[in-house]
Amino acid sequence: MTILRILETPDPVLRQKSIPVDTVDDELRALIADMFETMYDAPGIGLAAVQVGVPKRVLVMDLHDEPVEEGDEPAAQGAEPVKEPRVFINPEILAHSEDEVAYTEGCLSVPDQYAEVMRPDRIRARWLDEHGARHEEDLDGLLAVCLQHEMDHLEGVLFIDHLSRLKREIVLRKLAKARKERGLKAA
Repeated sequence: MTILRILETPDPVLRQKSIPVDTVDDELRALIADMFETMYDAPGIGLAAVQVGVPKRVLVMDLHDEPVEEGDEPAAQGAEPVKEPRVFINPEILAHSEDEVAYTEGCLSVPDQYAEVMRPDRIRARWLDEHGARHEEDLDGLLAVCLQHEMDHLEGVLFIDHLSRLKREIVLRKLAKARKERGLKAA
């Protein structure tokens, strides 16, 4: 497996619409494995193929968390987080609730920047998994929000596009400042 380079805004590839996947094969599964490796290394909870320069309708997610049951040790003390990798190929939202919920979102393509975004809190989605099996399911909570966020990438949309112009400009200024500081530290 390979850790891939994650594209960052304003890279124009991030604004491309991704094309549907025609065949679920070993080549696609290798890309998916590399995407998981990249996402875990970043670290993040979701990654669309276009974020690593492959404009195909593929995304991976893992909403894993540190153990929370009583008696479990925190990961910092040696326990591994429980992984729940999920693959979505050619995902579609079939329906969504009228009710929206605010989540503070971040994005590996807009590093270290976060903002509150309103999204439907429940969706019905359809997709293929890494074996080509079709799924259709009602999703809610963080899973629904994360899927919507990653599906936006497939349309060339970033979470900052859901913000007011003023909030988006503030996020982009903070990002530019952080990049400049990283550049100065690297010199």
